[in-house]
Amino acid sequence: MPELPEVQTIVTDLGKILPGLTITDVWTDHKNMFLCGQSVAKSFEAFKKEVVGKNFLSVSRRAKNILIHLSSNKTILTHLKMTGHFLYGKWKKEKNVWIPPQKNSISEDPYNRFIHLIFFLNNGKQLALCDARKFAKVVLFPTNQLSKLNDLKKLGPEPFDKNFTLNFFEEKLKQRKGEIKTLLMDQTFFAGVGNIYSDEILWTAGIHPLRQASKLNSSEIKKIYQSIRPILSKAIELRGDSYSDYRVPSGAKGGYQRIQKAYQLTGTECQKKDGGIIEKIKVGGRSAHFCPIHQKP
Repeated sequence: MPELPEVQTIVTDLGKILPGLTITDVWTDHKNMFLCGQSVAKSFEAFKKEVVGKNFLSVSRRAKNILIHLSSNKTILTHLKMTGHFLYGKWKKEKNVWIPPQKNSISEDPYNRFIHLIFFLNNGKQLALCDARKFAKVVLFPTNQLSKLNDLKKLGPEPFDKNFTLNFFEEKLKQRKGEIKTLLMDQTFFAGVGNIYSDEILWTAGIHPLRQASKLNSSEIKKIYQSIRPILSKAIELRGDSYSDYRVPSGAKGGYQRIQKAYQLTGTECQKKDGGIIEKIKVGGRSAHFCPIHQKP
């Protein structure tokens, strides 16, 4: 699932491309992605009617949500869920399949072939949503009322927010029950981290994923806190993690998978050279990867 670094990469790239462009048409073969209860467009047809002719103003992020702000007080919120990513380029339809007319990063990567939503733009190009498992959702909402949207109003603070201090983190952590791995992925606790970066944060901090959050001491909490921003910053710098199917809008891979320390490295030697072999367990129904030597229960 795209997490904060992947979503931020997409937002940064689209923020350089979309502002000033106009939506001339919209296509989809998966209308269910528009069926969000709070959307002002309750169907794809209604969504299309609302956005065609609108101009792109800006692109922003909140947690793992992409917010595409349009003229006429409209914002498109997209959550990419497990396998979604945006692509920017050109496609043509052949035998009911959208195909890039030229060889490039988009056409040469099989993970870019699952096109289920296309915005046609007035510069002759398209913005496409690629989503292999078809779980992504699209919500249209008034820009000046976004604070009322359930997708946003229950989210915890952003890791890079100035108010996300060590004291704040420790106070909130000691109030919560459950495994630390699960809590780090709880978007109401703090926003943007999922399976990949919770593994990486805990590996760096030397904390076992099954440790109870309420029983961590101040030193351990500080190690976790001090791992969060550097890891997320490095992942943003490397344009996200493409271990699986995430791609940047050009269709190319991100680079964080080249320096992963724990996520999906089951059976490999721990990079701390402590004699540990990365193990995999289930925590709250999700996978967790850790070193049994320096991340003791």
